[in-house]
Amino acid sequence: MTKAKAIMVQGTASDVGKSMICTALCRIFSNDGYKVVPFKSQNMALNSYITQDGGEIGRAQGVQAEAARIQATTHMNPILLKPKQDMVSEVVLHGKHYLDMNAKTYRSHFVEQVMPEVENSVRYLQANYEVIVLEGAGSPAEINLKARDIANMRMAHLADAAVILVADIDRGGVFASIIGTLALLDDAERARVKGFVINKFRGMKELLDDGLEWLEQETGIPVLGVIPYLAIEIDAEDSLALSSLRLKKPKPGEFALDVAMIQLPRISNFTDIDPLFEEPGVGVRIVKSVTELGNPDLLILPGTKNTIDDLQWLKQTGLGAAIVALYQAGTKIVGICGGYQMLGEVLIDTEGIEGDGSTAQGLGLLPIETVFFPEKQTVQVAGIILATNEEVTGYEIHLGRTTLKEGATPFVKMADGRLDGAITADGQVIGTYLHGIFHNRHLTRRLINELRVQKGLAPLALAIKTDTELRDEAYERLDQHVRAHLDMDKLYTILHETNTIK
Repeated sequence: MTKAKAIMVQGTASDVGKSMICTALCRIFSNDGYKVVPFKSQNMALNSYITQDGGEIGRAQGVQAEAARIQATTHMNPILLKPKQDMVSEVVLHGKHYLDMNAKTYRSHFVEQVMPEVENSVRYLQANYEVIVLEGAGSPAEINLKARDIANMRMAHLADAAVILVADIDRGGVFASIIGTLALLDDAERARVKGFVINKFRGMKELLDDGLEWLEQETGIPVLGVIPYLAIEIDAEDSLALSSLRLKKPKPGEFALDVAMIQLPRISNFTDIDPLFEEPGVGVRIVKSVTELGNPDLLILPGTKNTIDDLQWLKQTGLGAAIVALYQAGTKIVGICGGYQMLGEVLIDTEGIEGDGSTAQGLGLLPIETVFFPEKQTVQVAGIILATNEEVTGYEIHLGRTTLKEGATPFVKMADGRLDGAITADGQVIGTYLHGIFHNRHLTRRLINELRVQKGLAPLALAIKTDTELRDEAYERLDQHVRAHLDMDKLYTILHETNTIK
């Protein structure tokens, strides 16, 4: 049997655009008729993706699977690390919670134990697809980590992958970063590098040509393309991307509606708010102090990897009291997952799931009680908003189980009959476990219109595209953008140098 051909995207640093390039290649190869699959052996991500069978993987690989037009599986990301506390991460193995582990123990013992699982996933993908697009992590040249690094060159060797090295010119020092990375690779690793991609370029390419010519002469490796900077609506993976969202911070009065999301210390799945950036007349701010909070029309409490610790942080910083004051002043508040739990009356952690086994008082804006259990709920869901009978979809990732107290009103009825979330009688406070709730574009537009009408503004049209349609359009734009600036003939030559697709 002919095994799949493999190409691997590695970077000179974190946040150089590896995930985006991999997503583009998945759509490009799919559009060119290949059965293509993404893969990342080990991912550390604050945002995760729930597969159809309830497995949890890195959000980037879920997005890349969508771009490749296939269902995501845990083979695409067998190890997911989710930072939980300082130097401690939750280890998710093949989509399921395995244990919480500190960094030293993980690298000294766990990595080699799970390598057979990683190799099995690679072999499965090789046997069932034509092309594998592998994504590296950080840089392949981290000397202090190389001995235990299973996300970069070790995977390239295992999958017999040609490596494309991506560098971010927007941060400066692009030639030094490329040459420095190559210098720190051994001979076998350097031999894997078959091309360079310079990403996030802003300016005239002609001014870069002399440098590109020098780079090719110096290394003997071709530059496959210079990709201009592109702002595109595709889910981000980690907190570096969250930092970039802060660059969009609107000026006071610039937009008709002001939306603020609290940047919790252990924030997770913050991509929940992405659709709000696309709503006309809406300014979205990411805030982490009382002085930044202001008086928003809508306040969002997002998910978190440690609800109780982040709830204590809210109280210590004064944000907890400020949120209650905003409620009393009429601000609409939405809590998602951990944010939903914080809006309740009490959070009980007798088994020490979140920390020391303490019980914490919530913000008291919803009549609910949450108890934490070891078993994590990870599932794709569908249901209807009880107040409007509107269909919604999303996904759940949580350890807590929340009970509504007498007089509380649930927010969603799931297709399986479960009730989710809570909403106050006046609709001012909403809590839900549904990540992706704002990706239900009609619900989001209806919410925005409600806020607009309250401010005396005309509502926006409800005839809008679905999230699925918008995401597919984004993948197509990404294909066209990257394809236009890559030497596709050289790329396919590199790909075909490993083995032959039949």
